[in-house]
Amino acid sequence: MTGLSTVLIVVGLFLVGGIISFVKQKMPASLIVLLSIGAAMCLVAGVLRLEVWN
Repeated sequence: MTGLSTVLIVVGLFLVGGIISFVKQKMPASLIVLLSIGAAMCLVAGVLRLEVWN
């Protein structure tokens, strides 16, 4: 597990926590969708950069 993949996964999980918080606060749906896209991109990039795929 490289440092960059760890950082991307941690940032993605942080953004998932933000999504949960924004849903509880009843924030606008467009903001939640934008945050979820960013979280998904971070998590996917972090998982794809793991060295287990080689």
